[in-house]
Amino acid sequence: MITRGQKINDRYQIIRTIGEGGMANVYLARDLILDRDVAVKILRGDLANDEKFVRRFQREAISASSLNHPNIVGMYDVGEDDGNYFIVMEYVEGKTLKSLIKRRGALTLPEVIDIMLQLTSGIACAHDSYIIHRDIKPQNVLILDDGTVKITDFGIAMALNSNELTQTNSVMGSVHYLPPEQANGNGSTIKSDIYSLGILMFELLTGKLPFKGENAVEIAIKQMKNPIPSVCDINPDIPQSIENVILKACAKNPKNRYENVMEMHNDIETALNKERMDEKKWVYPYPEQEAEEKVNVSRFRKNQEKRNSEKEQKEDKRENKAIIILGVICALVACIIGFIMLVLPALTKVPDVEVPDVSRMSVVTAESTLKKEGFEVATEVEEEYHSEIEEGLIIGTNPSAGRSVKKGTTVTLIVSKGFQGIVVENYVNQNIVAVKAKLDAAGIAVIIKEKEFKDTDEQEADIILSQDKTEGTKMTKGDTIEFEVSKLITVYPDFVAEDWTYEGIEEFCAKYNVTLKKTEKEDASVPEGTILEQSRTAGSKVVSGVTLNITVSKKPVVVEEPKEESPKEDPSKEETSKEDPSKEENKTGE
Repeated sequence: MITRGQKINDRYQIIRTIGEGGMANVYLARDLILDRDVAVKILRGDLANDEKFVRRFQREAISASSLNHPNIVGMYDVGEDDGNYFIVMEYVEGKTLKSLIKRRGALTLPEVIDIMLQLTSGIACAHDSYIIHRDIKPQNVLILDDGTVKITDFGIAMALNSNELTQTNSVMGSVHYLPPEQANGNGSTIKSDIYSLGILMFELLTGKLPFKGENAVEIAIKQMKNPIPSVCDINPDIPQSIENVILKACAKNPKNRYENVMEMHNDIETALNKERMDEKKWVYPYPEQEAEEKVNVSRFRKNQEKRNSEKEQKEDKRENKAIIILGVICALVACIIGFIMLVLPALTKVPDVEVPDVSRMSVVTAESTLKKEGFEVATEVEEEYHSEIEEGLIIGTNPSAGRSVKKGTTVTLIVSKGFQGIVVENYVNQNIVAVKAKLDAAGIAVIIKEKEFKDTDEQEADIILSQDKTEGTKMTKGDTIEFEVSKLITVYPDFVAEDWTYEGIEEFCAKYNVTLKKTEKEDASVPEGTILEQSRTAGSKVVSGVTLNITVSKKPVVVEEPKEESPKEDPSKEETSKEDPSKEENKTGE
């Protein structure tokens, strides 16, 4: 028995059980050498002594260890420790595709195309390594939070070039995804995986399986005989080109299927191209039951030849005796068949019972309740986050509560992993930067609606004023919350009334990236350099890149009037007077 803390191969320390299967149990463990989490698959103790199962288990490891693809769970190590045969694989933290379908039903067309392209890419890689998966179903596909798909459980994979005797005639995969050739007891080929991929694609698009029945035999017969239902009839919004992919993948006759997975991959990749929008419904080139008819004819011929050969070698007496014995056997077989078909169903008919509601119960209480009602309880539970139901309590069941099913049906419990998210606080008056960082870390989308305040008001910047989610509201990743946040804006001062200097205005404009233009105006009534006018109104919002015109006073220019000059005397007269003063005297005497 594997216990918590136990070391496998003195390297892998067991943490907890994460899955139980028909062949092996899977544990979360810590690789003590590489310091990483790994998944360790260990062959069940009751099978470890079975040489056939051990060989099959080891073959799984050898086959899968060669695969290296982003959509296939990686294989790290394989070995045996104290009688425990183990495989060490990549630990992938994600949900199965089956749990996603149960929770959401049909997926969107873009989601289905994305998932199928990843799946076909991974399976094509396996086929290139001569490995058939043989058990493709959504339970064996993990999907991570980022949408990456991982194919797991190559536990029943078979090497195409293996000469070793394998259980090729055993129905080993899930019957809902089982190809007709496997249901008919024939071996698997790469086209068997293509059929299972087609069934899975049908389920992704519609949220339900194409073939249902009361038991595995009834479903297997439908896989062999019934044509797959039309996804276009279920959902008319699905293009015919998409349905054609499913029709071709899910053909009963393998000759009508894709030749390889990459052909299916390329068909899906171009299915929504414009030139394929008017595509006609796919028509099978070969009869769908051709393969089965040929097999039956071949078997009949071989049996007939064998009988003829035996007749020739036997004596008449032995021949008669054989005929008598054969007749008795046929009569007995007819009686047995009649009993099985007519009497046994009435005697063994299982009554229908309603699945009880065990939500909000503990796992122990839920198991007890279900078993009292005659149900089996699956050892492996499904886990989901829930905003209301506490961790460890039951969210629901599969089949769901209230559904009528056969007594003895196995019920899977869906257990709450608790609330994953945050509880909204009263963020008013807190700084938006710190609050947004906290919410971003929890995956909450923050919407900010700004309310402007002047920088002259008594209000800090980046302060939360209101919120649209009330205190105590629970929010999970992807939810949205809106805040009204204060934003301070700069306004123009009254440069005129506040006696600003032009140099001060220059500094202001440089700080807020405003273009400044200066106009001078003569004004003798104020000192030179006084701010007279401003083009931007005081109190209006400052916007980067605009122009501000400032009018500044300067002294008037004073112009002096020119002085008038005195008239000049005639120099000749002045000289005459100086030369003969007597003439003046004579004139006077006269």
